[in-house]
Amino acid sequence: MKHIINMKQTAITSMLSAFWFEHQSRINIDSDHHIIYLPETTGVSLISGGGSGHEPAHFGYVGEGMLTASVSGQLFTPPFPAAILKAITLTDNGQGVCLIVKNFASDVEVFTEAMRQAREKGHDVEMVIVSDDVSIDNKTTYSKRKRGVAGTVLMHKLLGFYNQQGKTLKELTAIANNILPHLFTLGVALSSAELPKTAPFFKLNKDEVYFGVGIHGEKGYRKEPFQSSEQLAIELYNKLKHLHQFRQDDHYAFLINGLGATPLLEQYVFSNDVRRLAALDKITIDFLKTGTQLSSYNMQGISLTCLKITDPSMKTALQAPVDVSHW
Repeated sequence: MKHIINMKQTAITSMLSAFWFEHQSRINIDSDHHIIYLPETTGVSLISGGGSGHEPAHFGYVGEGMLTASVSGQLFTPPFPAAILKAITLTDNGQGVCLIVKNFASDVEVFTEAMRQAREKGHDVEMVIVSDDVSIDNKTTYSKRKRGVAGTVLMHKLLGFYNQQGKTLKELTAIANNILPHLFTLGVALSSAELPKTAPFFKLNKDEVYFGVGIHGEKGYRKEPFQSSEQLAIELYNKLKHLHQFRQDDHYAFLINGLGATPLLEQYVFSNDVRRLAALDKITIDFLKTGTQLSSYNMQGISLTCLKITDPSMKTALQAPVDVSHW
């Protein structure tokens, strides 16, 4: 596979430099630590990040109403604790810091270490670990993988809104913990992600799809021949329906997320299939968003996230306008 880069080791710096140049009227950059951040902050500092290759996550969500800062590592590799600590010191205005972290062991490890160091320096820091992936890990016990995937972006949006409403760090953490049990994601790949000078993470026959794969190409739960968008939607929707125990007149938010190489046309076809399935179940969709929000570099595929609306303010939060580049 061909990649439009110069050198792999400078690709992330080049990407962030161009992003900053485009949006410099409202954001700052720390090139040494790969941080995009707001120059002036109010309320709690909301920081997220992880390995690159998942764009527009997470720097695409830095702005009023969402994140205060993002920290980018190398491709599929989390940033160093020192970079995360730098983001904390750049943005903490005394109201505290909330780290929003995808549930991968390496990500949790580096963010936990940065939190420890920041607390030693006197910063008030809490961490929210998003684990929305419900792909089956064990076919005997049906245990879930609990990786952090596209639902993380909805967490950015919700906490960003409540932060604007003046919620404290303690209150934001409690809100996040109330949201997490109602946030589920499941995806399907038509091809593997492929990093520069690296073999694909898995192989598929030309007519195959792979359900339940992770955003770094981690193992899924079933391969089968591709039939149609509708059949993909039925598989993902019904799995989430079973886990969530959808009931008539329940209210939900749905996020249809392209995994990097899926055309927007196809994302909307799939989105329409999901909408029709929800209508058959008489589920009220309070919020529907379609687009590439958290990708897997150049993977062709799609994921479906559902979030039960347990409080009317959640609908308001999801629909509220924001000043970011990619929501």
